[in-house]
Amino acid sequence: MTEQTATAAPVRTGGPDADGPKILEHIVGWVLVVVVAMLVTRLGLL
Repeated sequence: MTEQTATAAPVRTGGPDADGPKILEHIVGWVLVVVVAMLVTRLGLL
């Protein structure tokens, strides 16, 4: 491995930051689960 590749900074891919608010991410995840469950039951897919 060359010195240039060893010292290169990792490329950001646009994902969530590691130091973001965990509780907000947790709440939004559960809201998404509830919305999908409501959609599935309303469409009669279950």
